Amino acid sequence: MTDAVTPETFDAKAFLSRLTRRPGIYQMYDQAGALLYIGKAKNLRNRVSSYFRSTGLTVKTRALVAKIADIQVTVTHSETEALLLEQNLIKQYRPPYNILLRDDKSYPYIFISDKQAYPAVRFSRGTSAKGGRYFGPFPSGGAVRESLNLLQKVFRIRQCEESFFKNRSRPCLQYQIKRCTAPCVGLISETEYRRDIEHAVMFLEGKNQSLTQDLADQMEQASQDLAFEKAAQLRDQLIALRQVQEQQYVSGMQGEADVIGCAMQPGGTCIHMLFIRGGRIIGSKTHYPKVALEEDPASVLTAFCAQWYLSGSRDIPPYVITSEALPEDERDLLQAALQQQRSKKVSITHAVRGDRAGWQKLAQTNAEQQLSSFLANKQQIYNRYLELQSVLALEQTPQRMECFDISHSSGEATVASCVVFDRNGPVSAHYRRFNIEGITPGDDYAAMHQALERRYARLKKGEGALPDILLIDGGKGQVTQAMEVLDSLSIDQVLVLGIAKGATRKAGFEVLISGDSGEEFVLEGDSPALHLLQQVRDEAHRFAITGHRKRRDKARRKSALEDIPGVGAKRRRELLKHFGGIQEVQRASIEEIAKVSTISQTLAEAIYAALHPDP
Repeated sequence: MTDAVTPETFDAKAFLSRLTRRPGIYQMYDQAGALLYIGKAKNLRNRVSSYFRSTGLTVKTRALVAKIADIQVTVTHSETEALLLEQNLIKQYRPPYNILLRDDKSYPYIFISDKQAYPAVRFSRGTSAKGGRYFGPFPSGGAVRESLNLLQKVFRIRQCEESFFKNRSRPCLQYQIKRCTAPCVGLISETEYRRDIEHAVMFLEGKNQSLTQDLADQMEQASQDLAFEKAAQLRDQLIALRQVQEQQYVSGMQGEADVIGCAMQPGGTCIHMLFIRGGRIIGSKTHYPKVALEEDPASVLTAFCAQWYLSGSRDIPPYVITSEALPEDERDLLQAALQQQRSKKVSITHAVRGDRAGWQKLAQTNAEQQLSSFLANKQQIYNRYLELQSVLALEQTPQRMECFDISHSSGEATVASCVVFDRNGPVSAHYRRFNIEGITPGDDYAAMHQALERRYARLKKGEGALPDILLIDGGKGQVTQAMEVLDSLSIDQVLVLGIAKGATRKAGFEVLISGDSGEEFVLEGDSPALHLLQQVRDEAHRFAITGHRKRRDKARRKSALEDIPGVGAKRRRELLKHFGGIQEVQRASIEEIAKVSTISQTLAEAIYAALHPDP
């Protein structure tokens, strides 16, 4: 459970406003910190918000919601991983509001025997020795049956029982509907059948690059031959193959490790730990250490690992995986200390592959997500507003703040953003974008003037509330434009403040500009007031860039892949050929994208990020 002070009354509205839309699991706690319920979601915000509807809740759900004092989330790469993690945690903690199965069966697997000349592919609970190979685990029995159905369609391998298989004198219905090659009556040779089995094994092992490449080539050829129905069938096979091969980092076959991610932003640092035992994530923990401005993630991780493992009786696993490489001398010293305490070998590393790389990425993703939620916490924001009031010598605490930013590509598709913050944080419903027209391309001053004029002319007419503070992302020139617009509209109750990058252009060294006097001043790098202004500025920047990219994409009428650096015509063609369409590329994980022969891991990450911008 995250180290956080549980509020007396859970503020669902504030919590949901900052909750991610990514897949993951959520854990609900009562006032005493006891776990009430664990659930999974494809979209965390949509799922958790359903508990706080005003109508339509069952009696059990209303009773659960009445007890909620805190909700913690863990982000996963996919809904499948969320399901596996949910089941692991339910088995471990057995929350009172979850359905608990008495038999607590093992995870389901796919089993292929090696004793018969024509082996079958079957469903299996657990991995008891039966003289064959097991593939899995899968998140549910339905997932295994769906996979078996797919294998039967693609490879036409039998799934019947031995008693049925040995007593056939003619092919059964499965042969008639092209889901079996009828080995029971000798319509396929043992060699050919074994080749189908080998293909199925390669597919289940994830070594199916050549298989999917062949399917992609056939799909493209069918399309060129105008055999669109066949091409659609091959496309559906490709899509199904991708879905079954989804990487499952949450539940592997072996491995024990602690995986530590570290995220840092102005105003906070987050350490997120995943505890891997027996190849499964059995829990996680989040910490928010106080860190000096000049520290970097590697030094923070080094200090944290030393304090966590060497102070008290901690369970030390054979592997500690960090999101950043620790300084070599510090790592060797810490490693030796842990080995002495554990009396067994301990390896501290960040260079990992396979499942461990998936765990590492998951820990880092959660550290970033938890830090964002922490910084958006209602009490944190309120304290920052109080500090801002003190710094600016205001009579009252600001209630509303607006920030403007400009984004364009060498003058193309210029977009201005306006984001709104109140005492609870971002008010996304009040965000606005302005498509800038009729100015000299690249003239940021004119763009800022037009956006401010359009915004405040409407507010002057009573179409919205005026802010207490108008924050401008830019220097004196942009601040001057803001003052001119407000003067022309006779608006004098709004405080104008500019925020510009300092000489070093690093976070923490920003220069603030007073709109009234033009005076420049700076705040300490650890000032809560500065952190608030940075947060608002960064949100305006993100919103402007997102709007600019959307406008540019629409203007150019290009594929979503065309604006990604490093993805040229050949790579776009390979991606579409590999997945069968842009929709499946968008649904694919980073690991699946990286399986395309021309796509590196780094480029796969860039493609995934471009196709999944933050909301």
